Amino acid sequence: MNVTKQDLEAWVEADRDVLIQYLRDFIRCRSPNPPGDTLEAAQHVRTLLDAQGLDYEIIAPNEVMPNIVSSFDGSVAGRHLALNGHIDVFPVEDASTWSQDPWGGALVGGKIYGRGSADMKCGTTASIFTYAYLHRIREQLKGRLSLVVVSDEETFGPWGARYLAEHRPEVFGDCCLNGEPSGISTLRFGEKGPLWLEFRIRTAGAHGAYTHMSPSATAIASKIIADLAKLENIVVPDLGNLESAISSASEVIDGEYGAGAAAIIRKVTVNPGLVSGGIKVNMVAAECRMQVDIRMPNGLNEKDILPRVDEIIAEYPGVTYRVILSEEPAWTPPDTEMIDYVRQNAKQLSGIDPAPIISLGATDARLWRYKGLPAIVYGPAPRGMGSIDEHVPVEEFIHVVKCHLLSAFDYLTK
Repeated sequence: MNVTKQDLEAWVEADRDVLIQYLRDFIRCRSPNPPGDTLEAAQHVRTLLDAQGLDYEIIAPNEVMPNIVSSFDGSVAGRHLALNGHIDVFPVEDASTWSQDPWGGALVGGKIYGRGSADMKCGTTASIFTYAYLHRIREQLKGRLSLVVVSDEETFGPWGARYLAEHRPEVFGDCCLNGEPSGISTLRFGEKGPLWLEFRIRTAGAHGAYTHMSPSATAIASKIIADLAKLENIVVPDLGNLESAISSASEVIDGEYGAGAAAIIRKVTVNPGLVSGGIKVNMVAAECRMQVDIRMPNGLNEKDILPRVDEIIAEYPGVTYRVILSEEPAWTPPDTEMIDYVRQNAKQLSGIDPAPIISLGATDARLWRYKGLPAIVYGPAPRGMGSIDEHVPVEEFIHVVKCHLLSAFDYLTK
């Protein structure tokens, strides 16, 4: 007898305690990036795959940043779906500011706390269990399913998904379902592109009382930061359907990501994330280094931004800069098939129809989109992501697992 979607949902409910414990233990596998060592977290994934009798391949161009890839075929030919998640997480700056141990996986008040709980060990757990459940009924499926669990996402994947895109493109399949944080009332069909720049400001320097002898490198840096902020005024081309999709979901976007989030999705943003200069309080700083994170909305790329940066820097002799990272904005047509499956299943499970939106941050899903493949992101809300007290409510976690499982089932049975 064929397994139904109701059966699949019942499997998740029956495994509720197993899933919760798996995620809590996953969080306890420390995998901050930097430095990026994910061996313990990868072993956690491998242990479950081994227990389920699922074959997999370890692809590790960097030996401490392994990627785990597993695939199986259904009973007849069909499309290839990739379930993608990462196992590295943001570092913890100061554990004393957390109410719970950031590496403890505490379950308090119906919420699971810890670094990576939302970004994205919740979503990666959903991918892993979706893969394991569907393997049980592979004779009922069409096509091919791949689990693509990667390292190094937090530094844009030179040893992770980007490496696979360049060296193992066959694992990308025809479509990607990813569990990065989106909030269950939204799903992401595209994302802005990061442009990271590093600036070096050098002057002669002087005694702190002799400010007439030399300009201050740190003072110059502050002026450059103010000038770079004007990039936010760049006019973004109208993209028709994309504009209407975003404007119609503005209230939902602000609800998931905080007031003002919708207003910056279609704007350039500038964040001077790292500024370091001077060596002593009573010396005029002779050198300053800063790294700036610019996010480019869909419709713009570095060719629209860098000439403006060149104009700014031309006003400051002795200042140089280089591009650290440049990734194009990317998006999947908002009427793609997987979006319909995710929306239908989410609505049936929770009564919430997730609005398709563009993401403020970047994910590995962009690498599928660069290949012209649809990639959909649906996961928990980004509560505490990159900050303190990161957590995911248990019910939201279970919802994400169910929605991924049912949507993957739909894709592989149509």
